[in-house]
Amino acid sequence: MKKTLLYSLAAMASLALASCAGDYDDWANPQANEQEASAAKYGVTFANGSEAEGSMADEDGIINLVTVNSSDANVSGFTLKDLKVNGEAINGTMIGNSVQVSASELEKLVCDQNKSRASVARDLKVETQVSINLASGDAVSFTTKGKTTGKFTPTATPPLDEKGYYMLGQVNGNEWDAKSPVWMTKMSDGVYQLKVTTEKDKNYFKFYEGSKWDESGNWDVINKGVMGCEKDGCEDASGTIYYTGDSWGTPQSMVIAGAGTWIVTLDMNNLSYSVGKPVLYMKGDANGWDGYDYLSGEDGVKFTGFMYLNQNGFKFTTAPDWSGTGYGANFDTAPEAANIVITEPAGYYQVDVDLSEKTYTLTPITSIGIIGSASPNGWDSDVDMTYVPYNKDTKEVNGYWEVKNITLSAGEIKFRANDGWDISWGGELDHLTTKNGGNITVEAGTYDIKLYAWAEGFAKCVMTKK
Repeated sequence: MKKTLLYSLAAMASLALASCAGDYDDWANPQANEQEASAAKYGVTFANGSEAEGSMADEDGIINLVTVNSSDANVSGFTLKDLKVNGEAINGTMIGNSVQVSASELEKLVCDQNKSRASVARDLKVETQVSINLASGDAVSFTTKGKTTGKFTPTATPPLDEKGYYMLGQVNGNEWDAKSPVWMTKMSDGVYQLKVTTEKDKNYFKFYEGSKWDESGNWDVINKGVMGCEKDGCEDASGTIYYTGDSWGTPQSMVIAGAGTWIVTLDMNNLSYSVGKPVLYMKGDANGWDGYDYLSGEDGVKFTGFMYLNQNGFKFTTAPDWSGTGYGANFDTAPEAANIVITEPAGYYQVDVDLSEKTYTLTPITSIGIIGSASPNGWDSDVDMTYVPYNKDTKEVNGYWEVKNITLSAGEIKFRANDGWDISWGGELDHLTTKNGGNITVEAGTYDIKLYAWAEGFAKCVMTKK
C-alpha cells in the first residue's frame, strides 16, 4: 500500500530503532507513576520501522521510521505528539501504527548535523512521543524512551569530475563571463581551492563541473554542471553544496561578503565549501581538541604557524569548528581519517605546511627570549621566557611564552627564537610580525610579559606594568 505523509506535526522524542518496551517518563505531567502504569497496562512498544535503515532517494519520498504497537485490544491507534532525530525536531506523521518522515527532510537534517553530504550511513537516535487512542473514544497521554540506533545514507555524491572544477561570478573579475572560467586548483582527491579577489560588498558566485564547460559559453550546457546553495545570496561562508545534475533551477548563488582576498575551498567528497582568509588550523591533543592553533599563508597552499605539539595526535583543518576540510594522516581529507602523529619529541615548533605537496615540516623552538636596549642584557643576549602550555583543566587560551617581574629600562625590545635572528617578532604589540617587524618601544618599569607567538596576523604580546 502506498505510504502517505502529512506534514502537520512538529517533532520531538523517542524511538527506539529496535524493539523496546522502554523506560516511561512523564514529559508533560510530573505524575510519572500514572503514566508508567498506563504504558504497562496497554502493552505499548516502539520498534524500528520497515525503513529505519534507509537511504536516498527513497522511491516514494517517505521513510517509515518507527512502528508503534500495543497488545491491548482496546487500543485503536496512536496520535503522534513529538518527534526528534539525534536531538533535533523533525516533522512527522502517524499513518496507522507507522511514524513517517520525509526522506528529503531527514537527509537535510542528517547532512547538516554531520556538516557533510557524503553518502555515508549515519547513525540515528530517534525519540517519539505519542498518545493512545482507545476504542471507547478516550485518549491516554504518556511517553516512552528507547535508545537504539538506525542508519540513514544520504544521496550518493556525484563522481569526481576528471576535468576539475571552476567558478563563475563576481570573483577575480569574471563577472559571470562563461567563456572565461576561473579554474580551481586540485589540492587532493576531491578537494579544490582558489585564491579569490573580490571588489564589492556582495560578490555572487557558483561552482561548475569542468567536463560540462562549453568554450562557446552555451549556458544550457554549462548549467548542467552547476553547483550552488539552497537559498540565493547565502553568506554563510561555508555549507553544503546543492547539485542536481542536468538542472540549473535549484542551486542558488553563494555570496562572498566584502572586498578583499579570500581562499575558496570546494570539497566534493563531502559536497561542502568554505570561504575564508588564507588560514589553516591545528586541533589536537596538545590544545585539548577544544582549542586550535593558527597557521597563516598567502596563497592557501603554504602555511606557517607556531605551536606546541605532542605525540598524541592532531589534524589540520580549514575551519576551527570542523565545518571545512580536515587533513589527517597523509593529508587524508576523509572525516574518518586517522590523526597525524609526530615521531619528534613533544615540544614547541614552527610548523610549515604545504598542502599541494601534502607535507609538513617541524622546526624546533627550544627557547624564546627578550632582547634589546631596554632588556637587562641589552642586545648582547636574551632573557629567556617560559612556555605555559594549554591547560586541559581550565581550558585557558592556547599556550603562550611568559616572563614575570622583568625590569626594563626605557628603550626598545624584540622577541626572538633559539637565541638567533632566523625567527623573531616585532612591530605593534597587538599585531606582531615575523616579517622584518620593527623594534618595540617600551617605558621603564617592571613588567609581566606574555607572548602569543602564533601565526602571522595573530601573534601578539601583553605587557602588564606593575
